[in-house]
Amino acid sequence: MAEQPTEPSGTRASGPRRSSVGVHGIAESARYSLAEMGPRRSLLTLLSVNHVDGFDCPSCAWGEPDPEHRKAAEFCENGVKAIAWEATRKRVDTTFFAEHSVAELRERDGHWLESQGRLAQPMHLAPGAAHYTPITWDDAFELTAARLRDLNDPNRAVFYTSGRTSNEAAFLYQLLARRFGTNNLPDCSNMCHESSGAALTETLGAGKGLISYDDITEHADLIIIVGQNPGTSHPRMLTALEQAKRRGARIIAANPLPEAGFGRFHNPQTARGLIGPGTRLADRHLPVRVNGDLALFAGLNRALIDREDARPGSVLDHDFIDRYCDGFEAAVAAWRALAWSRIETLSGLSRRRIEAVADEVIAADRVVVCWAMGLTQHRNAVATLREIVDFLLLRGNIGRPGTGPAPIRGHSNVQGDRTMGIWERMPDAFLDRLRDEFGFDPPRAHGLDTVDSIRAMRDGEVDVFIGLGGNFASATPDTQVTEAALANCALTVHIATKLNRSHLCHGTEALLLPCLGRTERDRQASGEQFVTVEDTMAMVHASHGRLAPGSPHLRSEVAIVAGLGRALFGDDLGWRAMRDDYAVIRRHIEHVVPGFHAFEERVRQPGGFMLPRAPRDSRTFPTDSGKAHFTVNPPTAAEVPEGHLLLTTVRSHDQFNTTVYGFDDRYRGISGGRRVVFLNQEDLRELHLHDGDLVDLVSVNPDGERRAPGFRAVRYPTPRGCAAAYYPEANTLVALDATAEISNTPATKSIVIRVEPAGRS
Repeated sequence: MAEQPTEPSGTRASGPRRSSVGVHGIAESARYSLAEMGPRRSLLTLLSVNHVDGFDCPSCAWGEPDPEHRKAAEFCENGVKAIAWEATRKRVDTTFFAEHSVAELRERDGHWLESQGRLAQPMHLAPGAAHYTPITWDDAFELTAARLRDLNDPNRAVFYTSGRTSNEAAFLYQLLARRFGTNNLPDCSNMCHESSGAALTETLGAGKGLISYDDITEHADLIIIVGQNPGTSHPRMLTALEQAKRRGARIIAANPLPEAGFGRFHNPQTARGLIGPGTRLADRHLPVRVNGDLALFAGLNRALIDREDARPGSVLDHDFIDRYCDGFEAAVAAWRALAWSRIETLSGLSRRRIEAVADEVIAADRVVVCWAMGLTQHRNAVATLREIVDFLLLRGNIGRPGTGPAPIRGHSNVQGDRTMGIWERMPDAFLDRLRDEFGFDPPRAHGLDTVDSIRAMRDGEVDVFIGLGGNFASATPDTQVTEAALANCALTVHIATKLNRSHLCHGTEALLLPCLGRTERDRQASGEQFVTVEDTMAMVHASHGRLAPGSPHLRSEVAIVAGLGRALFGDDLGWRAMRDDYAVIRRHIEHVVPGFHAFEERVRQPGGFMLPRAPRDSRTFPTDSGKAHFTVNPPTAAEVPEGHLLLTTVRSHDQFNTTVYGFDDRYRGISGGRRVVFLNQEDLRELHLHDGDLVDLVSVNPDGERRAPGFRAVRYPTPRGCAAAYYPEANTLVALDATAEISNTPATKSIVIRVEPAGRS
């Protein structure tokens, strides 16, 4: 059932850019917006996005400046595309499904599917049917409830969530699953920043980042950005980095590929940015090997210890370490025993280069480390992030302005979903408060995360899959296994705005339930509603849709989840009241979720409010010992046999997560296609390949090989032995069992591959 590749004969490559945004960004934003929304609709939406009385951008989770400092155009190119993608005037209605069978639609690529427009009404695929056909909302709710009631064990249902879901919908969704009797609540966090949460909770007692927007723009002396590409994945971050640069902050970028976002930034909101030379953001680029980041930070920590040994008291913050930390002596002993030759081999960086970064660290009073999926999706991801915490602890770079760890989240409310209880392993204290608030005892046994849900579906242990947003089949690893696992279910239900690949990898029976988007007005019985989201800086703020709903048949995510609750349980928990007035949900959240006291009042204030994070707020560490933990993390790397390479997955500049807006990656010089593999020139030579050759990628796994055919080889400045290809096209190469230790996150950034001339098999 996997997507058939198209030979990339029209794909062109011109090499990486050294600058970002500028006039090209404005032109591309305008072109896409006008094509999808038209002039009036574009103006109405774009002037409302990320403003106090407007809606939160449905793209990334980057934070906002204070309301008084926001520009009229508070958005980026990727945000414009995400908004236009949702607010398009195109519709997928009953006529579309009558004309296109499911089998025919399976032959289309994901870009084509999502480009057809918004889902307009509920659709049902009956057992054995070739086409989706219309169904009423009441019948859809009753069908789902009936299939759930038929289960002999509530754990034979899985409730998946996308990170774009609002706080209110997420809270209601976890309530529905737990009222049903299961903690099977996998979400996209399991696939992205689960490693961050695991490492930060273990070492600091708080699973979130510890910085604010002002820590970047106003306070940090040194910002280290590692395993992250802000120019493509979080473009509004570039403005904040530019502000930091102008007040004198230094920026170091560590990434296997050179990224345009770290070159010259042409800010489209300033004359200097548009017609001037722009601002060079990164002062130093470290071309670290794929999965060499643990060795890099172990080397930095070794260098800091060496300097301290040479001049006691001159480098480390011993007062902070003695008062707030444990495990220091064991960590120091491990660093002293670490050979520089091993650090250099694993990181791909010379000792001289790493020592030069250590000089900058010592010169900086306040340091922030930012990262994204380039660090979290490796076998040793949790160890790498623990090593970064060690790095910050050595000089007291936690709990002061301009310091701290900063996992930069992708989806706009993925952090809020977890705060609301979307997790298969919520602590008993949360479940106790849920019990006291609603009068039922939630299940205590841990549920299934994303990877374990796929395994359970594959093995016939799950009958009903419900997805609240997202594109599960495309976002997850081992594509063919995942698609077959979904097809193994008796019923698949997808609550979505647009048609995507997952809707065609259906169970015996399937439902598509179309929901309102973030851009649209949400009117319920008590009047017009707003929802809330939490950004990557733990700021909670309101989002008010502004457009008329795309179809009279659309319902909000809250209304859909509440409708399922009423169909299953009657009105036992007040599902109707929560559907009719979202303030009722927020009052429940106040009582269940820490930090949400006076929720309604505080979120109505301009800019919202920041959630407490004890390590940042008071240097209090809610760990098992009450102190921050130094840990020992011996540098490791994936074993790569001779003649093989280590592949990492990346996003194109023309996509957001699994949503592909087009086939150009302007910043990497790719146009007309996505099935490309970026290779070092020397690796090409040793493999007897040339730039432009058509190749197959073959991953090597303990349970066998996986082949992704028809990729264009592109000569690119990657480190020797390392390669890169676009996600999700390369997901088929990732074995389901290739996951990070502790977090169980798919290791999509460490794929051992062979590169073969196309068609050899």
